[in-house]
Amino acid sequence: MRLMPLPKQVLKCGKLSLDLSVPHVMGILNVTPDSFSDGGKHNGKEQAVAHALQMIEDGATVIDIGGESTRPGASPVSIEEEIRRVVPVVEALAKYDVVLSIDTSEPEVIKAAVKAGAHIWNDVRALTRPNALATAAELDIPIIIMHMRGEPTTMNNLDQYDDVTVDVMQELQQRVDDAVNAGVKPENIMIDPGFGFAKNAGQNLKLLNELYQLNAMGYPILSALSRKRFIGEALNGADAQNRAVGSVTAHLMSIQQGACMVRAHDVKAMSDAIKVWQATVMI
Repeated sequence: MRLMPLPKQVLKCGKLSLDLSVPHVMGILNVTPDSFSDGGKHNGKEQAVAHALQMIEDGATVIDIGGESTRPGASPVSIEEEIRRVVPVVEALAKYDVVLSIDTSEPEVIKAAVKAGAHIWNDVRALTRPNALATAAELDIPIIIMHMRGEPTTMNNLDQYDDVTVDVMQELQQRVDDAVNAGVKPENIMIDPGFGFAKNAGQNLKLLNELYQLNAMGYPILSALSRKRFIGEALNGADAQNRAVGSVTAHLMSIQQGACMVRAHDVKAMSDAIKVWQATVMI
């Protein structure tokens, strides 16, 4: 692990902006019945909005709204159903001064969400769905491009790497190049190494230890490992509800290596850890 500075960049998000030279917490808002950690807890509009407002109070500067689970083996959701789950929540939260990210791979979903007030497209499939690249260029919004192989139903069988960090960077670079060639502005791109997606526990830990290497790509980094299975394995088999401390620790390691945003379930704990870290780096 190597200590790295955060990027001197401001991410424009409609009328809002994020200063990426300080770390940001992206609060996870799954409006799904089947997400691996919190499925069914916030899949009604009122529950979802209440949870989002609590995360904002706890320190989240970005709320990431997802209407389809991408856990291993998750069942696909129709575009119409995903829109039905996501858009009312976006409309309700758009009145608050918080950046709204949409966790989707579907161009029609992100179009509807942006129309309702969303700011960022967080795509675990890295703009590989039909018309995704063209839509990303057309919308001219920040895009988070994540590394994954295959689909949630197949990714666990695709974890063969010569060197996981080098391979992830090369495969991410190809997706970034495709996006830029399609007209996506480089200043709108963030990258996510895809912890837990087509990677086993050892590979995830190696990638975390070498996350600093991704800074060489020249794009802001999102680290999204909250409550992932490899955290549980490192904690002697802890279940998802007992991975908060491990997740916060690993996310703080990510920030020290240059990640300017972390995607978290446990927002208060993560925000408190960042405050302590910031207090020490300012001495």
